Amino acid sequence: MTTARVEKIAAAAGIIGPAAFVAAWAVGGVIAHDYSPVNDAISNLAAIGAPTRTLMTGGFLAFSAGVGLNAVALRDEFAGLAWIAALVTAASTVGVAAAPLGGQVDGLHGAFAGIGYASLVAVPALAGRALARSGKPRRAIASAAAAAIAAAFLVGSTLNADTNGLFQRLGLATVDTWLVVQGIARLRRPNG
Repeated sequence: MTTARVEKIAAAAGIIGPAAFVAAWAVGGVIAHDYSPVNDAISNLAAIGAPTRTLMTGGFLAFSAGVGLNAVALRDEFAGLAWIAALVTAASTVGVAAAPLGGQVDGLHGAFAGIGYASLVAVPALAGRALARSGKPRRAIASAAAAAIAAAFLVGSTLNADTNGLFQRLGLATVDTWLVVQGIARLRRPNG
């Protein structure tokens, strides 16, 4: 398999993984009883005993696989550590899935989620720095803005239980959108 083909697959994974994750929490939120996407965390959909556990766990694992594979494209696209942050995000998301809420590992689940939030926000932040150094100021500003917006929402999700789910979704969806846009741009380039 050629390098260009591997990079195209990696870029596609950066679209498919986040899309599967968002689809899992969107569908799970609709079909779950006594669940509020505004008030309740996404992880509640994968909690022990939740009827949506399989769906949401699959969403976590699809996201992890997609972002992990996408690290190859990020490494090629951005000088620096954005791709490492993507790998940390992928690994921590596996941890979130492996330590579901409702068991005896809620603290571990929270630790994996916190690491995942920080590393996910770091992906566009670090890419933005690389873009600024390479003379692409508009893309650098867009990447930095995505990181700042996501960070603000994710911090907000920890401060107000009444809007935890909404702020969490807005924060995660901001970087998920950034990943999808990067993947689409990469796939549109004729040479990889």
